[in-house]
Amino acid sequence: MKTHEPPTMEPRPTPPPDDAAQVIDTSKMNAGQRAALELTESARDAASEKGSFAANLFMGRYESDRLLPYPMQSHEDRDQGDAFLARLDAFLRANVDPDEIDRTGEIPDEVIEGLARLGAFGIKISPHFGGLGLSQTNYCRAAVLLGSYCGNLAALVSAHQSIGVPQPLILFGTDEQKAKWLPRCAKGEISAFALTEPGVGSDPATLQTRAEPTPDGQHFVINGEKLWCTNGLKAGVLVVMAQTPPKLVNGKERKQVTAFIVDMDTPGIEIAHRCRFMGLRALYNGVVRFTDVKVPRANIILGEGKGLKVALSTLNTGRLTLPAACTGLAKRCLEVSRKWSAERVQWGAPIGKHAAIADKLGRMAANIFAMEAMTLYTASLVDRDKKSDIRLEAAMCKLWGSERAWEIVDDTMQIRGGRGYETAQSLKERGEEPIAVERFLRDCRINTIFEGSSEIMRLFIAREALDPHLKVAGAVLNSQLPLAVRAKAAVGAGLFYASWYPQQWLPSLAPVDAHSALAKHLKFARRTAKRLARSLYHAMVLNGPALEKQQVLLGRFVDIGTEIFALTATCARAESKLKEAKSLEEKESLLQLVECFCQQSRLRIARHFAGLHHNADRAGYKLAQGVLSGRLGWLEEGIVAHKQ
Repeated sequence: MKTHEPPTMEPRPTPPPDDAAQVIDTSKMNAGQRAALELTESARDAASEKGSFAANLFMGRYESDRLLPYPMQSHEDRDQGDAFLARLDAFLRANVDPDEIDRTGEIPDEVIEGLARLGAFGIKISPHFGGLGLSQTNYCRAAVLLGSYCGNLAALVSAHQSIGVPQPLILFGTDEQKAKWLPRCAKGEISAFALTEPGVGSDPATLQTRAEPTPDGQHFVINGEKLWCTNGLKAGVLVVMAQTPPKLVNGKERKQVTAFIVDMDTPGIEIAHRCRFMGLRALYNGVVRFTDVKVPRANIILGEGKGLKVALSTLNTGRLTLPAACTGLAKRCLEVSRKWSAERVQWGAPIGKHAAIADKLGRMAANIFAMEAMTLYTASLVDRDKKSDIRLEAAMCKLWGSERAWEIVDDTMQIRGGRGYETAQSLKERGEEPIAVERFLRDCRINTIFEGSSEIMRLFIAREALDPHLKVAGAVLNSQLPLAVRAKAAVGAGLFYASWYPQQWLPSLAPVDAHSALAKHLKFARRTAKRLARSLYHAMVLNGPALEKQQVLLGRFVDIGTEIFALTATCARAESKLKEAKSLEEKESLLQLVECFCQQSRLRIARHFAGLHHNADRAGYKLAQGVLSGRLGWLEEGIVAHKQ
């Protein structure tokens, strides 16, 4: 069912004629900060004028009709996915021992070969190029299955297919590039993505890997070193990000980052080191060194200087695999916790009957439903249009899903107690069921870090949330622009906010056409979106350009917007599932699940709003600077100090 609302009459900001970076005042930035900003801004895709559901939340526009009715898979698409998942499930059960893979730190060759025969390395690649041609939704379902069973295999398949060669070629590859490389990937030749460097994480302007053109311009020669290249040790082909010669843009020199397809058989490539980790012990991750590696110009993806756009667009879609895998792991944890909470008796009753454990079980179930609702909705947007704007939805899925998964694994460890902390092998040796909760915890911890840490995700979402305001008022605050330009911008901004701001106080009276138990929460979300927009605007007025430095404060706005998205997706999916329910008991259980989630989500939202005005942010920052300066060195006394 849809929410029937009249077409919005709110003014929408008009994008500036030049790139968005010009409305940001860079005069107080150092050269490195300015270069990083300009390079990143040049790679950003301007959102469509309509904006995505998540983006519009920060402007007070709550368009629930985008999620209602909730997009469900067609029977044909689901049948195709079911057939592959049944084969994958049977293969995993018969051939894969995840605990043995964890112990040895190796995935057996026969497992990789078996996955290749199943088509697991070409799930989204078109049948024309030898792949299965399945939808993004079915790909996410496969990630759920893999994530529930073996984190190492989930990482192997995801790094190859989500951020390796297939995804950027599907999005940006030429016909010739697709014909040459996609069949290799579909058959099982593993690929990887090489961006991070020893001194470069989320700051692409400082890339040290260089690609210089040959005198005839037909090739580039790559020199440099890449760190944490997942699948690098097994890969036959890489996507490598490197700096190419700068170009003049509007009279200013701008750094260029270019994406290259690099065959690992090319002379000059060396695996310098295999990295080992706390979890995902069979991750084929390493340091890749390039020494005079000659690559044809034809191997450039999208175009010279377009590498960051390739990387960011690839990561937008690729990030969806991670919350899907997290959902699978969370479902496995719920299964473990449910069974143990029913079997384990303490003080005369199963521990699941005690309120402390019941609270954890209820929160697990509620959050898992929300994780899946958010991820499948965003996957449906990709299926509708492979180039749809899912930047914020994907980032929110990754941020929220990975953090909830970590909480769920941690709660599972607490519920299992000593048996959770004990290894599966030790449990088996003394005759108990070998449930590897400690492996789940080790494997899960990385999810809030890679493919964009939680901190980076919050900054990324905050930048997108502020973008409409920057387009309207950024030029007013930019001291580098001529006074006449700033004055004209001030008039335009005044007209915009004179119309926009009062609307953020006006309640919407449009009915919500959904089950009454869900409609009340959807109405709350609609009201909260307006409150979010008002509060963000107030913070902009209060802090001015300094708001960008208030990262903890901005994070609260991001968390509020993310909760609104989670709550809406949860209610929308529940509305569709109510229609499919075959019994009154099934409907009641579903409504209990959603009611629990919405109540908990509303409490989190209230806490985030309270933190906007009552917090210890400044005190914490000042204290941190004291720690950095060494003035509190005495706190570190009494330990065995690390030798320099």
